[in-house]
Amino acid sequence: MSWHDLTFDAMGCEVRILVGDPLPGSAPADEAADRGMRFIHGFDAALSRFREDSELTALNGDDRELVPASPLLRRAVGAGLWAAEQSGGLVDPTLAGAIASVGYETSRAGVAPASLAEALAEAPPRHPARPNPAAEWRRFEVDEQAGTIRRPPGVGFDTGGSGKGLAADMVADQLRGYSQFVVDCGGDVRVGGFASQFDPFAINVQHPIDGEPTCILYVGAGGVATSGLNVRLWRRKDGSFAHHLLDPSTGQPAWTGLVGVTAVGASALEAETLSKQALLLGPEMGRELLRQKGGLLVHEDGATELVGPLSAKLIGRRSSDVALQAAVLAGAAAAGGRP
Repeated sequence: MSWHDLTFDAMGCEVRILVGDPLPGSAPADEAADRGMRFIHGFDAALSRFREDSELTALNGDDRELVPASPLLRRAVGAGLWAAEQSGGLVDPTLAGAIASVGYETSRAGVAPASLAEALAEAPPRHPARPNPAAEWRRFEVDEQAGTIRRPPGVGFDTGGSGKGLAADMVADQLRGYSQFVVDCGGDVRVGGFASQFDPFAINVQHPIDGEPTCILYVGAGGVATSGLNVRLWRRKDGSFAHHLLDPSTGQPAWTGLVGVTAVGASALEAETLSKQALLLGPEMGRELLRQKGGLLVHEDGATELVGPLSAKLIGRRSSDVALQAAVLAGAAAAGGRP
């Protein structure tokens, strides 16, 4: 097996595309990776809320209720609405104004995050996030036939994490003619290829507190995504700490007792939605959410907890349940996963 490995910056994060051997009739792997890179740069240019010339910025600033939209913008808005529907409104794409008001007005790419330990020490009492009763996202309508988006003027849409998951999935769709592939958009990962069913990828998950490897997930197809408080974390002008995962009911950063969640799903978009929803729900309800497809919870005390049907192993001694770790490893062996 030969690989072409391409890494570049886009969407405020590092993007990595790995492409294996081409099947008959497919272009060389390096050409496929370059095509994926060009697509992601175009995706970023059209959908970044930090660019004044992006189509998303134009949509958010348009005072009309009904706005013509490109196929890409329609798909991105549709993905955000899907995530909101699947999460019962917890993953809310209409918080663009709220997230700017808490201090995330410009890209934080390359900006060192604040101390997570200090933020947790000063954070308000923990509780699960709740949907916004107003549910502004339900007032968005994407009309594919007419090529339009209908929404209340003044309600800003943020593609956010759903955009990274969608981008990874869309590039993955271009790579079906290759033995194996990985598309990693800042932690929203999509893997696939027929050979991956027999030789799953080993995906390392970093601990959000110290950045050290804490878990290896073995995945042959689908998506893996991680949401955490550690990367986009800052101190506000009033001295309080803020991060980018908001409680839709308050428009303020959510402090739920979890500092990181990794989830698996059929796609990167689904995994991204599940990871964010579980973190917003907190330990108890987040655990229940991940039981069906599997994931990793990281608690504020640093303990890690594997949940659900996974081929995985924990690294180090942070597991909150050694018996659970042994059970998951047994499941990995039965599934043919590599310990």
